[in-house]
Amino acid sequence: MTTVTATPLLRFATVGSVDDGKSTLVGRLLHDSKSVLADQLEAVEQASRDRGQQAPDLALLTDGLRAEREQGITIDVAYRYFATPRRRFILADTPGHVQYTRNMVTGASTAELAVVLVDARGGVVEQTRRHAAVAALLRVPHVVLAVNKMDLVGYAEPVFAALAAEFTAYAASLGVRDVVAIPISALAGDNVVEPSAHMDWYAGPTLLEHLETVPVGTDPSLEPARFPVQYVIRPQTEQHPDYRGYAGQLASGVLRVGDTVTVLPSGHTTTIAGIDALGRQTDIARGPQSVTIRLTDDLDISRGDLIAAGTIPVPSKDIEATVSHLNERPLRTGDKVLLKHTTRTVRALVKDIAYRIDIDTLEQRPAQEGLGVNDIGHVVLRTAEPLALDAYADNRRTGSFLLIDPADGTTLTAGMAGKAFETACGNDTSDEETGPDARGSMSSR
Repeated sequence: MTTVTATPLLRFATVGSVDDGKSTLVGRLLHDSKSVLADQLEAVEQASRDRGQQAPDLALLTDGLRAEREQGITIDVAYRYFATPRRRFILADTPGHVQYTRNMVTGASTAELAVVLVDARGGVVEQTRRHAAVAALLRVPHVVLAVNKMDLVGYAEPVFAALAAEFTAYAASLGVRDVVAIPISALAGDNVVEPSAHMDWYAGPTLLEHLETVPVGTDPSLEPARFPVQYVIRPQTEQHPDYRGYAGQLASGVLRVGDTVTVLPSGHTTTIAGIDALGRQTDIARGPQSVTIRLTDDLDISRGDLIAAGTIPVPSKDIEATVSHLNERPLRTGDKVLLKHTTRTVRALVKDIAYRIDIDTLEQRPAQEGLGVNDIGHVVLRTAEPLALDAYADNRRTGSFLLIDPADGTTLTAGMAGKAFETACGNDTSDEETGPDARGSMSSR
């Protein structure tokens, strides 16, 4: 029997300041990888001719909203799905304007790689540093610095080298260790899908080559098992009079029939009696599989409880977290909010806002006025019920949460349990090569 291996999937996000050419880059990537349908390309060509442009404006492939096309900026997160023979991709095209940084948080929250775009003429700007900081805060494992518009600086190697060194040093100070710098021209197509004929000094991969070969995913067997209960199944039918199952998505790790597990926050211990997936019984479940778990003991378990194995988090009502504030309304000490963690939502109080982080210097600044939109800071929360959070640095799924306005349900803040950002900043990178030469991306051909 022939075994069919699924093509691996990479989730990645594109970020960049306004007018750095991000929409053109995404359009070029889709176009040159043959991921654009004929009618889509025809519509773009017609729209470009209507604007008096001789060549197709590939940015129109991604800027779908009318306001985006009129202003020439990306406003909302747009997800693009495409594939090559080597890999499948889900691309989160995120806005570059500072007021839409919160959208970047949404797009990058599940990404395994972030493409940070800079204009070769303008270099690393405040928004570039903010995007790098958010990528570090969200623990995005891989970062690509795409130095765009190299055609406008004469494809000069020193320009690229200086920007690569500056960004890589800043990323290293944030704790980002895997940075690959690639010189490109999205408009001309240099080093996006096809190698550039104008930069023979660059020996590294094209952007698509890197996206196809960067390591993706983690080994679930190396992670602690975390299963947030989403729904309790009690059919109570003649065929299943005593069936009690707990349905949800395995956030991380592996669960097997016979495993000892702990139910949180109650702390009761039991064993797994059975696992059902797609209507069939199975002996094992791996994250992020959606399954139904059956337990040997009849316990009081409901939506929001966590079935855990391996290292068990300690439930607590006191939470310290690094947060990215997403709402125009400031977050202030004393605010009453709702905290949503996996499938559980509880009432919470903002006890203290210890500080906000200066994106330029990474210094801690006072936050007497609270956190404004796009601010990154450190907060202390008190919840009405105990929650079993992992440190975000250890588990992105069960270490993250949202703060919600209880009055209207508006999302206020994205939170990462623990001092995720400060821990990243404190990593010792002095003994590692962190410059662009560390990956050979600037070697001669």
